[in-house]
Amino acid sequence: MTQDTLPTVAIVVLTWNQRDLTLDCLASLAKMAYPADLVQIVVDNGSSDGTAAAVHERFPDVTVLENGDNLGFAEGNNVGIRYALARGADYVMLLNNDTVVDAAMIGDLIAAAESSHEVGIVTPTIYYYDRPDYIWCAGAEIDWQTAGSRRLRAEVIDDGRDKEPNEVGFASGCAICMKRQVIEKIGLLDPRFFIYYEETDWCFRASDAGWRTLYVPHAKLWHKVSAAMGTTSPATDYYMNRNVVLFVAKHRRGFARLALLGRVMGCNLLAALAYTVKPHHGLRLPNRNARLLAFRDAVLGRWGKMGPAVASVCYPSR
Repeated sequence: MTQDTLPTVAIVVLTWNQRDLTLDCLASLAKMAYPADLVQIVVDNGSSDGTAAAVHERFPDVTVLENGDNLGFAEGNNVGIRYALARGADYVMLLNNDTVVDAAMIGDLIAAAESSHEVGIVTPTIYYYDRPDYIWCAGAEIDWQTAGSRRLRAEVIDDGRDKEPNEVGFASGCAICMKRQVIEKIGLLDPRFFIYYEETDWCFRASDAGWRTLYVPHAKLWHKVSAAMGTTSPATDYYMNRNVVLFVAKHRRGFARLALLGRVMGCNLLAALAYTVKPHHGLRLPNRNARLLAFRDAVLGRWGKMGPAVASVCYPSR
């Protein structure tokens, strides 16, 4: 492909009260070696730390969309995706704001995506920022016995064994690049998830429509993991245990759906029971209560952003 025929790419960076992380991410994007149009879009989910103003000042060519409220990962990114598609982007990439990218990443991803009309989604090698040779994620897959996700080749030093792009179950929402025609066919991220499982659902919808997801080893970025939400926080427990029910309901049918839902919800209740028996001096009680509320809301079909009563459990100090 020549410069004139290269696809246009829009990179959507969602942020919420993480000004410095976002500025570091944009600084790395400014060094991107992609000769065609590369549109950078920051979607601010109602930050109160001056993120939007700082981006305007430091990176005047970056488009900033201000939501005024925390719409979550799914709908927050949808704001950016709509903007990108309306301006003719051939590809839309969702990129975590707590990342630093290699200058060749976009070019490597697009080359792999353009290799076949069957490829709809591409994702890079994601390394730990503070351990730059260790892989955090090289694509991911779902364990259909538990509906849990597993990051591929995680926690190992990259030994260079992966030379060519290979198909994976889904791409992490940390860095996922999708063709325009795929989005036009399957739609945007499902806002009912709010956060967690939305990118998994997106990739599986693309797969059901006939497109493949490729992990591209030589495309690289570094992830400042856990800069946003703690992996064992009550909020994480709530959204993960609620949303997995929605994910299973959307992607399994008949007896397989019922059996998996039974296992998923049973494991959640057993964990809540364990937190009751061994509350760790009360420290795990908010996690227990969050899991129970996740069970309740999944049964009642309450999706989207957690309600005030749930928030008072997940964020008791607020």
